[in-house]
Amino acid sequence: MEDAGSVATLMDSTSSKIQQLQKAFAELENHRAITLNWKWKQLEEHFHGLEKSLKRRFTELEDQEREFETKIVQSKEMLERRQATVVAKEQDSLARLQQKRDVAVCAITSALEKHRKLSSDEPAFDNSKDHGGAPDKEDKPPDAMAAESNIRELTAPSEIENAAVKLYPELVKLCQEMDSEGLHKFISDNRKNLAVMREEIPNALKAANDPASLVLDSLNGFYSMDMPSSDAKKDSNLLGLRRSCIMLMECLSTSFTNLDQELISGMISSDVKERAKVIAEEWKPKLDELDVDASSGNSLEAHAFLQLLATFGINSDFDQESLSKLIPMVSRRRQTADLCRSLGLSDKMPGVIDVLVKNGRQIDAVNLAFAFDLTEQFSPVILLKSYLSDAAKLSSPSKLGNTSPSAQCDVNEKELSALKAVIKCVEEHKLEELYRLDGLQKRVVQLEKAKADKKRATEVAKPQSKRPRANGAGYGPRVANVAADKSFYVARMTDRYPPYIYDRPYCYSGPTDNHVAPVLGTAAYSLPHSHGNFFGAGYQYQVAAYLH
Repeated sequence: MEDAGSVATLMDSTSSKIQQLQKAFAELENHRAITLNWKWKQLEEHFHGLEKSLKRRFTELEDQEREFETKIVQSKEMLERRQATVVAKEQDSLARLQQKRDVAVCAITSALEKHRKLSSDEPAFDNSKDHGGAPDKEDKPPDAMAAESNIRELTAPSEIENAAVKLYPELVKLCQEMDSEGLHKFISDNRKNLAVMREEIPNALKAANDPASLVLDSLNGFYSMDMPSSDAKKDSNLLGLRRSCIMLMECLSTSFTNLDQELISGMISSDVKERAKVIAEEWKPKLDELDVDASSGNSLEAHAFLQLLATFGINSDFDQESLSKLIPMVSRRRQTADLCRSLGLSDKMPGVIDVLVKNGRQIDAVNLAFAFDLTEQFSPVILLKSYLSDAAKLSSPSKLGNTSPSAQCDVNEKELSALKAVIKCVEEHKLEELYRLDGLQKRVVQLEKAKADKKRATEVAKPQSKRPRANGAGYGPRVANVAADKSFYVARMTDRYPPYIYDRPYCYSGPTDNHVAPVLGTAAYSLPHSHGNFFGAGYQYQVAAYLH
């Protein structure tokens, strides 16, 4: 405001300045032979014009200043209202939290009272034989008092975790009963809400007397003895069972969150570790029969084996070189990076990425390179361009030896899938500045338009079956379906079962120095349509779902 006042003062003094200038011109005119009246009039008009312009601009600025001050007042009032709303919500949340805390404290207190009664009855009965009376608290031996203290520490968290299992309290009961078969059945029956149930299973496992033993028992039947391996990949029941086994092992690892290695070792007894080693040694020869290329980086068997070693901490009993050879079998699974770190295979990643690149799986290689900070050694842009080049060569009709319309349709579908996979990878890792997507996106639009046109053409060409006659005389002769253009079937099949291309984001976490049991609690399980009544989780690829 002081600046505005000074500006107004200067503007008011403009008239006096003009008068002074006029006097100066008058004096100048007295010293010259010619008159300067016509020049003075021009100058006077010019200065008056400037004065009016400045006053008008000053008035506008004052109006803008008043408008700005009004907006400031309104903003302050709005912020105060929002602050009051936030404070009210915080108070409400604190009140609800206090209610939940009171409920948990009551549950803990009642459990402790029951335990005190049970623990006090047994010593009283034993000591009454020797001393003829109930012992005081001071008469208890130190070991008994320490045991009671430990039980108190374990009982309270258990009650709290049981209270956290809200939607599926049956899980707590099954875990308390150590019923592994019932647990599998319950997971299968509630597979539609598997994402929510997965969040509660780690808490429910803490209610079991021996969570590690329960999870280990759940692995029974992972390999069906009376079923060949080729048929096992088609059996939806067995696939669902295997995914449940992997999920339970991951949930057990999640239940160990925020625990140091000594506590984790104490919760997994030596007997359970020995049983886990026996199971791992039984599974290891079966993995040798797997085809790395056929698994496409999504092998349930290899994933379960690696998760077994990581969850039960027995990876040191197996050769790291042989374990690293299994990583390409699970490279498409988003838990791969965490598994590699927990198994101590981080230093083996350059060799694994080399294998993936040689096998034409550059998308998986890019994701692992970002997960382990190896992008300087393995350039993502070069790998993605190489992937598109290899895809174009492999899907070329001349390469396949077939130039029919159906073959061309299949080629376009593969090219479209490859382009979408590269675009998705570039966007996920924010490589737009290094890899321009304009040309790829235009090509995707062209291929999708050609695909839609082809589909409409084949649907129009499809013959319609005759309706029955109105008089009930029966049906007319059936016209044979002359499939002049077999590409219709190719188009329908490719829509339903598109070729494998990575088309969903990876969620590899960044590198860490922690090599203890992994916390794999972020995987969400969903139900892919290609596996009957069982479930799977992970990212969808365009041919084979990113299952879990």
